[in-house]
Amino acid sequence: MFILDETQILLKKTCSDLAKKEIAPFASTHDLNHTFPTQQIRKMSDLGLMGLVVNEEHGGAGLDTLSYAVALEEISKASASCGCIMSVNNSLYCYPVMTFGNDDQIKNFVTPFAKGDKIGCFALSEPGNGSDAAAASTTAKEMSDHFVINGTKSWVTNGYDAQAVVVFATTDKNLKHKGISAFLIPMPYKGLTLGKKEEKLGIKATSTCNLIFEDCKIPKSYLLGTRGDGFKIAMKTLDAGRIGIAAQALGIAQASLEIAVLYSKERLAFGKPISRMQTIQNKIADIAIRIEQSRLLTWKACILKDTNQNFSKMSAMAKLSASETATFAAHQAIQILGGNGYVRDYPVERFYRDARITEIYEGTSEIQKLVIAGAVLKEYN
Repeated sequence: MFILDETQILLKKTCSDLAKKEIAPFASTHDLNHTFPTQQIRKMSDLGLMGLVVNEEHGGAGLDTLSYAVALEEISKASASCGCIMSVNNSLYCYPVMTFGNDDQIKNFVTPFAKGDKIGCFALSEPGNGSDAAAASTTAKEMSDHFVINGTKSWVTNGYDAQAVVVFATTDKNLKHKGISAFLIPMPYKGLTLGKKEEKLGIKATSTCNLIFEDCKIPKSYLLGTRGDGFKIAMKTLDAGRIGIAAQALGIAQASLEIAVLYSKERLAFGKPISRMQTIQNKIADIAIRIEQSRLLTWKACILKDTNQNFSKMSAMAKLSASETATFAAHQAIQILGGNGYVRDYPVERFYRDARITEIYEGTSEIQKLVIAGAVLKEYN
């Protein structure tokens, strides 16, 4: 906490109180029923959490990235799904529009989303390209006064619940990654249909689906940035978004630690609390150390971003560390709870399921290592 100022400490407490009272009690039900947490997102919006880093003049809270990470961790402790929805809206949707959009686009495609009246989504991946973001087979053909988009985007979080999407499509195949452009499209929209909802291992209170474009005719005013800027926009967005994933993962890890500690003090074995056993203490120590390491990496990435320094390597490090810590912490919490950790009566089985996606979306752990290694190699040129 030595890094946080008074405003951030107050924000942390406010989000913690909201999470405990309004989000955690309903997290299991939304997970079980695969239902969007509408009321919880509304309460988060009332606190400004859906546009935390958006300027106040555009409907947001106008806070910095470190404040965002602190708030997102607290929300994700209660519900990784709510944390995911908050992260996508802030990091993957509002951020690129605020950074690359013109005044009209910011007014129409940011303000209502930052206020939480609407939800945004981000469509980069495709069924056939996986981690290769430059291999966009979705095309946007430029006509006299419009573009026509054809193709399919996959793994779109918030797809069924969003009112707009940032989508990436190839406008000039010969230019490879420099021929990709970004577009803003309201939803629903003629020529854009939703695929089936994916049946997922975790974050089940979020909707994930394909977006299918069939002769989707959009005005040129929907082009985000300039033609050919799409890959640059995507990479810059992912750099920022990885901080959000790290914060989500920290929330899952911290929640896992807390329930493991409390359970170990109450659970008796051989006539004494299992918290007094060295084996259990070793597990708790390992979890606690990894959480602190991951949190410091995440906060450093936030500070670099907030001070306009290059944060790409650090955000990849934070995302890699925190996501693997989340899986580790949830795994160890299940071990500490034993059979109780394996059933729905306790939330750690949900934590474990939710943690796994943090090692996959917005760049797998393997991709993070490529980003980190590439940055380190450049430093020694």
